[in-house]
Amino acid sequence: MDKFYDEILQKLETEINELEIEVDCPLKRTEVVIHLVVECLSELKEYVLKTAFKNVNEEIRFFKYQKPTIVAKLIYYNTIYKIETRKPYGEKPIRKYLNSELRKLKMHFDNNLDFYKYYRTNNSYLDEKLFVRNKHDIKLCLDTYYFQSDRNFTTSHNYKVAEIIANDLIQVYIEDQLYNKEKKGKTKAIKKLNWTGSKVAMIELIYALHYQGVFDNGNADIRLIAKYFEDAFNVNLGNFYQTYLELRTRKMNPTKFLDALRETLIKKMDEQDEK
Repeated sequence: MDKFYDEILQKLETEINELEIEVDCPLKRTEVVIHLVVECLSELKEYVLKTAFKNVNEEIRFFKYQKPTIVAKLIYYNTIYKIETRKPYGEKPIRKYLNSELRKLKMHFDNNLDFYKYYRTNNSYLDEKLFVRNKHDIKLCLDTYYFQSDRNFTTSHNYKVAEIIANDLIQVYIEDQLYNKEKKGKTKAIKKLNWTGSKVAMIELIYALHYQGVFDNGNADIRLIAKYFEDAFNVNLGNFYQTYLELRTRKMNPTKFLDALRETLIKKMDEQDEK
């Protein structure tokens, strides 16, 4: 499963990246991307229905991490398409409209707070009810759509995970638009620092800071933090969430960069004490 999933995801992301270069019209580009993601999910479903999972852990990993990553792209691009096609004219109406869209995201967050906490703190004690097919628990307040979906290719909460991932991206998109409107013509350009370390190192650092809760009292979304680092240090982290998943499964020293930071700092402190 992992091999097939990695290949189909890489193919999809390559096609999306090519569209960014080849198609100038944002709406037309988004239409094509939506079509590509739908095709990708169709291929993935066909494979899953033909190929049994090796064990429960593989099934949980697929429905908790892998499928939601692709479904999130569909939610994201479809939402952006609707936002752009419904956007009004004029600075003030646009600002009011975008802030309204942000409030919708906040409402979704508030209505699903318990699950957000469960997922973002990497809990697993409910995974067999949430991410194994036909193991749903009605007491967990399931969405109606679940009972009408193909339960051979869905679980009670895999779509909610996709919504979390997508909503973080949508929030970044909207806030970027609001920020760019405020910034236009107001600020003098400041020379940026360029990150010259590896992207993996930056992703280690970002997740460490996020889980330490050092931004906005621990309430900042990981996507916003990553976007801030990308803008501040002129780097494109790509699919940083997938890189983080690979870090977690790294057999040898998953926090290599953070360990090196600590060692270097202590060494420099010791050297300065000796002077």
